[in-house]
Amino acid sequence: MNKLKFLSIIILLAASMRLNAQTLYVDALKGKDVAKGTQTDPLLSIEKAVAIANTFSGNEPVTIKLEPGLYVVAHEMAIKTAKQGNDASKFTIEAIHMPDDIDWQPEKMPVIQSVSPNNSNFQFTHCVSFLVAKNNASFKGLKFVGNAHPDVPYYYPITRENENLNELEVSQCYFIGEKNSNRLQSGLWTHGAGIHVDHCIFYNCRNAMVLIKGIKGLSIANSIIYGAYESAIWFGDSNAPFVFKNNIVTQCNFFWVRPDNTQPVYTFSNSLITENGNYMGYIANDLIPASKSNLTENNIRKTGKVILVEIKTERSQPHNYLNLAPGSAGNDLHAGIFKKEKN
Repeated sequence: MNKLKFLSIIILLAASMRLNAQTLYVDALKGKDVAKGTQTDPLLSIEKAVAIANTFSGNEPVTIKLEPGLYVVAHEMAIKTAKQGNDASKFTIEAIHMPDDIDWQPEKMPVIQSVSPNNSNFQFTHCVSFLVAKNNASFKGLKFVGNAHPDVPYYYPITRENENLNELEVSQCYFIGEKNSNRLQSGLWTHGAGIHVDHCIFYNCRNAMVLIKGIKGLSIANSIIYGAYESAIWFGDSNAPFVFKNNIVTQCNFFWVRPDNTQPVYTFSNSLITENGNYMGYIANDLIPASKSNLTENNIRKTGKVILVEIKTERSQPHNYLNLAPGSAGNDLHAGIFKKEKN
């Protein structure tokens, strides 16, 4: 073997080792927190995986892959690396089995349950699971449920505090709350640019999304928001255009809420927004229906009965649970957890 060929092999091996070092595997059933974090020797907890990822250089993509199981988190977890300044490397937390995989079943979706007391005083006292503290973060194929801790009135699974950050993707995730026992204030409470939500289901959260400062480059698509008992979308004072298309919003108190009774031009497209208590609203001492309207509505339907596939007497979850049932209004919109059409 000549010297040049040998050197090339060494460089390739080194590159492969660096790449592998940026991927961590977590298994809530078989893992150990003294493990290496490889596929054959996985970690036990997300918290340990995130803590290790915080030490990574930030020069290469970071991926945390979750096996099926229940992941109980007791602390805030910062999504960041050791890199200072503009950390643009991709940081992904994702299920090993994604909803469009042939062998996927609901039981294979990682479930993230917070048991943490209040752990943040940013703006007010609340609880956070993932604090996104870098650009270019992504969450895929996960199920978030609420926090039953009696001292936690406000729980946010995913938060981004810094309005100067960019690019946050949330795809094919469930956010499921229950106001009497397992409260979930909002699936996302975020500031900043480049928020992209697609093929997610928000079920019985107080709010699906709270989007406040520096919101631009926003897209919400192919998602179902059901039963938000405050509002589907709590939107800040941004005047930047956004994409809202192919969504279903139903059984919510308000569809869209703003800080005051002014209203920039909003454009909503190709969506079903039906059987909600109120459409647009603003915040005074309470939520008040908005008297001003400055909307562009392209193919927005406001009538029709949305029927979800819910657990009844089955011992297991239906494959398409909380997606639209056959015969439901909105089936043509391709909203829900699956990106591929199901036959």
